[in-house]
Order: sequence, then C-alpha cells, then structure tokens
Amino acid sequence: MVLPDADATFEPESPHVSRSDGGTWLGHPRQLARLFSIEMWERFGFYGMRAVLVLYLTKHFLFQDHQANGIVGGYLSLVYLTPLVGGWLADRYLGSKRAVKFGAIVMAVGYFMLSFGGEQAKPYAIIDGTRHAVSQAPAATTLTPNTAPQTIEVNGQTLTIHGLPDGSVQLLDANKQVARSLTAGQFSAGAEGSPFYTSFLLFALGLIVIGNGFFKPNISTIVGALYAPGDKRRDAGFTIFYAGINVGSILGQLAVPFLADHVGWWAGFVCVSVVLLLGWAMTQFDGGRLAGYGDPPAREGPDRALLIYLLSLASVVLFWLIFQNVVDSPEPSGGSIWEYVVATPLLGKALLVIFLAAVIGIPIWSWRVGDKVEREMMLAAILLVIFNVTFWALFEQAASTLTLFADRNTDLALLGFHMSAAATQQFNPIAVVVLAPVISFLWLGLAKRGLEPSIQLKFALALMLVGLGFVVLAVSGSTADATFRISLWWLVLTYVLHTVAELCISPVGLSMITKLSIARIVGMMMGVWFLSISVGEYLAGAAAQSASVQTVGGQVTNPELALNTYLHAFMTGGELTIGAGVVLLLLTPVLKRLMHGVS
Repeated sequence: MVLPDADATFEPESPHVSRSDGGTWLGHPRQLARLFSIEMWERFGFYGMRAVLVLYLTKHFLFQDHQANGIVGGYLSLVYLTPLVGGWLADRYLGSKRAVKFGAIVMAVGYFMLSFGGEQAKPYAIIDGTRHAVSQAPAATTLTPNTAPQTIEVNGQTLTIHGLPDGSVQLLDANKQVARSLTAGQFSAGAEGSPFYTSFLLFALGLIVIGNGFFKPNISTIVGALYAPGDKRRDAGFTIFYAGINVGSILGQLAVPFLADHVGWWAGFVCVSVVLLLGWAMTQFDGGRLAGYGDPPAREGPDRALLIYLLSLASVVLFWLIFQNVVDSPEPSGGSIWEYVVATPLLGKALLVIFLAAVIGIPIWSWRVGDKVEREMMLAAILLVIFNVTFWALFEQAASTLTLFADRNTDLALLGFHMSAAATQQFNPIAVVVLAPVISFLWLGLAKRGLEPSIQLKFALALMLVGLGFVVLAVSGSTADATFRISLWWLVLTYVLHTVAELCISPVGLSMITKLSIARIVGMMMGVWFLSISVGEYLAGAAAQSASVQTVGGQVTNPELALNTYLHAFMTGGELTIGAGVVLLLLTPVLKRLMHGVS
C-alpha cells in the first residue's frame, strides 16, 4: 500500500477554500472527491490484478514457479520504475491531466488484453528424455487448489504421478503399487501453451507498465495543485486522497478473485478494465471541475503530445522483450539468492547496475560539492535507501510466494468462510485501515513525551518486524495437518506484522529524503528512492524463485516437499532480514551523528 506521511500535521483550515470556487468536500476543495474516486478505481485495478497474477501464470499458462515469480517480480519492479519517466514527460510536455487520461486508457487496454488467455496450457512430463502428456481432472473452480491425481500413459499403462519429499517421483499403477521410481534428475515437467497467447499476455503486461508510468505520479501532482501555497490543509488532503488507495485495494482484492474463481479469469480482468475506463471517464468528462489543474506547461513550438503517445506505445516492444527474456531464462541451478541474482535476466542486471551507480556516485558527488554537514546527511540517506531495498524484497513476497503458499499449504477456511489464495492479499490493506490510526496516535503520544523513535529506529523496527512475519510462518509448519496445510490464522498474523512494519517505514521514507538531501538534487534522490523500491521488487522475485517448487500442470507433486521448501525459505529470509534490522539498530548512533539532528 502507498500511505500518507505519518508525520503529517493536521493544522487548522486556512482561509484558502479552493482555487476555483467556494465548493468544499470534507472541508477541502471539492475536486478532491473526484480525484479520490479516480485513484480508488485505479488502485482497485492494480491490486485486484496483482492478487491473481501469479495464480493466473501458474494455473492457466502453467508456467513453472521460477518463471511465474520472475514475471511477477519484473512486472512490479517496472511499475515502480516507469513513473520516473512518466512524471518527467508530464512536467515538461503533457501536463498531469493529459498524462493521467492517457495512462488510464493504456492500462484499461492492457487489462482487457489479459482476459484473452486462450485455452489452458497442456501439461507434460519428461521421463528419461521421453515426453508424456499429463491428464488430470479439472478443479471445481478456477482458483480452487487441484488435488486430483495426475496420470500419464507409459507403454499402454496409465500411471499416477506421486512425488516424494526428497524430490524423487514414483509412478503408481491402478493398485497403488510402485511401477517405477525416478530420481529428481530423471523426471521433469513443463507445459505447452499457445505462443500467440503467451506473447499477448506479455504485451498486455507491458501496456499496463506504460500506463502506470503516466498515471501514478501525475494524479498526486493534480491533488497538490488544488491547494494554494501556504494552505495548511494540504497534508490532511493527501491523507484523505491516499485513503482511496486502501479502499480501492480492498475492493479489488475482493472482487477480482471472486469473479476469476466463479466466472472465469476473463471476468476478473474485464472488471479491472471497466473500472479503469470509469477512472478515465471521470477525468475526461469532469464537467469543468478540473479545469485549470494539471494543464500542460507553457512552451513554444508544436504540441508534442501525439509523438509522446506514439513512442510510448511503441516502447511496449521493449517491455515484451524484457518479459520474454524472463520467461526464456532457465532456472538457476544454485540454491542461494545470490546465485539467482547472478543468473538473473537482463532487467535485473540493469536495475542493479543503475542502483549501484546511484548509491556510489551520489555520495562521491556530494563529497565534492557539499559542505561537511551536507555530505554526512547525504551518506545517511543513501544508507537508509539501501536498507529500504531489503525491506521491499521481503515485504513484496505477498504477490508471489505468500500467495502460492496460501494456495498449496494453507487451509483457506476462516471463521466458517472459505476464501481463495488470491483473496488473502487483502489482509494487508484491511490491517492498514485498522492499524494506521493506532500507529499514528502512538507516534503522536510518544512525540509529546519526547520518545518518538527516530527515522533510523523506525527503519530498523520495520526490517525486524517483516522478518519476524516470515519466522512466524516458518514456525507454523509444526502445526500442519495431515495434508500439510497450516491454519490461515498464521498467514493473518504474518500480514499483521508486515503491515505494522510497512507503517514504520513507508510513510516516513519520502519525508526522510526531503530532510536529508542536498536541496538542488531532492528530485534526483526521490528518483533513487523509487529506484530502491524497484530493485527491491525485482529482488522479491529472485527470492521467490529461490523458493520455487516443481509443479506438474500447476499442481505440486508432493505437498510435504512444498511445505518444507517454503518453510526453509521463510526462515532463511526472516533471519537475514531480522539480522539486517539488528545491523541498522547498531548503526543508529553513527546515523544519528550523520543526520545532524534530523529525526
């Protein structure tokens, strides 16, 4: 979730009511209501689609885990990277309003294209170099975990595939007797899907990335333009506006999984496309309510909007190539995250090189042009940006590993209701809505007593809490039932811990950048902050790949093996992240000195 600044102060209303007329909404310019709704519908689409994406890739296209997790990580990293370009183009040429409308239309088209997935891919198994078609009874609904036996024909005999905890496979005859035992090296699985629909999927993701780049940074810019300089309602206005993110997220993660499960994948994606068109219509047909806001900057010469639109759409080929590179990349043979990073596709290497250049180059530059205080404050900012990468690499497992774990190794019944694995992602926005006021009042209460944690302490706490969430899941394995599924309450607890962690780091990150950066490069440092999130998103995909489980037709061959794989990955990630939090905690005295009173 994107959150308001937790340090925002709610000051008395200024005499400025609105720059255009005297109408108000909740004491704010009435245009805020429309922008709130537009943002809500866009986030409905983003988080609704994100909830089902990894399941769509593994259950319909039957991608192996390492491919699906790589696509999800690449997609989310690009979602945080392209707004840097979209914001710059809007500032220089388009204006925020035209950028928002273009972005909404492009995303609507991309989401609509996702609904054309063709027939489900056909699974197969390769035994000693020979390919055999795999048969399986369909699941009751789209998102229902499929536990039906999988069979293959070998020498005219129908054999059932039965995976073992050590990764080997047994082929059982009709009497459940072992007809043949295969080592992990003798058995592999895959699926044959339509190259056309696979390419269609990747083009659709590319369009969504492009549209998001234009929409996301510029809707917030219009909100800021509603308030005249000195209007003290600005912080409160953004708080109301950002509430639309969590409202849209909850609604999207309820509606899209429900439609995908009970109607079909296409219905969930069509729903998302429709709400994006609604957001576009609210911007396009505003009845003059947004007149004068987000207009193009005054420039001499011809309007370059059409050229920008065409070049942006043409860039979808580049994004298709990036995603195709992820799909075609072989599964790394090593088991460590570092080995996965070394073997990562082009996108990952490019992000890491750019990020390393930024975190090394900017301190060197500040050392040459700034005074001692500026240099030290910039160094502190860069160190916190680096730790931010670690946080997002673990937190964003929600879109990949946690959803697959929910599908494969979690009893999805809660308080008498049954939900899909995709719907479990809504625990985060629900927890944000419930806990954000509590955390905000906690900080305010501590601040009055002079006890509010510093920025670096909040960062350290966030790292330790997100790590603790994974340790909790790792420990939960001892409570698994006979089908190797844990109670959904363990996942709820993890999401609550992760939400508290998010509330400790996400709201104060941008504020930290503005406080510590040299004034003339604040914009550049904002870009580095979002780049750190983009790198974290990609590393989240790499971490998820390290927890990949072999599947046949989207179904794990052995649930015990899947459970053990996930538990090991959760404990490793949790311990490393808690360790990073402890390191940051130990660095607190040093950072405090470097920050020169900024807290």
